Amino acid sequence: MNKKISLEKHKVPALINSYRIQEYAAEAFEYLYSRSAAKKAIKKGLIHINGKVASTADFIEEGMMLELFKEFEESKKIFKLDFHVSFEDDYLAVIQKPAGYPTNGNYFKTIENALPHNLVKSQQKDALPWPQPVHRLDNPTSGLLLIAKTKKAQQVLSVAFERKQIFKTYQAIVTGQYYKGLCSFDAIESKSARTEILRKQILQKNEQIYSLLQLNPITGRTHQLRIHLSRQNFPILGDKTYGCQQDNHKNGLMLCSFGLRFTHPITNSKLNIEGVLPKRFRQFINRCNVPN
Repeated sequence: MNKKISLEKHKVPALINSYRIQEYAAEAFEYLYSRSAAKKAIKKGLIHINGKVASTADFIEEGMMLELFKEFEESKKIFKLDFHVSFEDDYLAVIQKPAGYPTNGNYFKTIENALPHNLVKSQQKDALPWPQPVHRLDNPTSGLLLIAKTKKAQQVLSVAFERKQIFKTYQAIVTGQYYKGLCSFDAIESKSARTEILRKQILQKNEQIYSLLQLNPITGRTHQLRIHLSRQNFPILGDKTYGCQQDNHKNGLMLCSFGLRFTHPITNSKLNIEGVLPKRFRQFINRCNVPN
């Protein structure tokens, strides 16, 4: 069992009303952002009442001493993969994920296992033992990935994603001459899905026409962008799953997470992070002509 490190203590003052521990803890502890976060901490045994592990059935009484802990994890083996860090402070980071690696999972060569190699360890009291991706990018997708370095940042950013308060922009190269602008509302696995699509540039290589697109996913279904474009008969170049059989592109999926816009979970400053198109994108575009 992992060791626990004390984060903060709280002595319960006189109360007018009666509260369950998860209701009270979410307000009492600085490092718990919501009732759901408090409930998770209780289930992990990370909240104690008068020195004993709390239960979700416990009610709070005046004079009780509450203590919040965080888990101490032994160091894991670090994957020494270099990548660009677009933004970093003591609470979070935005990194440029290279294509060909899973964000996380039961593998060694993941982006998560490479984060300590690229990021500075947080000095905050609620620092996570290991920086954690707040969302995922598919294995073949490159680009901006948001990382939490502290427990509070992780909680606030996770809620922001659920409430659609974090806005993502992608760029993709597709086969064919795309329309000037369109929205796709096609459901995916019976769930509503919406993508806003804007054509940025028409490209021509030999006799083939391609389009550079900006994609704004309003919902976040699995493979949403790839599915929506494939259904419109404009598959993303290099898509081995949803693309066309005639696609002989050798340089991977031409889909990149290009922009992230969100409110900083601690400072409340507005952040608008813009990435850089990967080298393979730039090389492909440079080899193309731009039709009149």
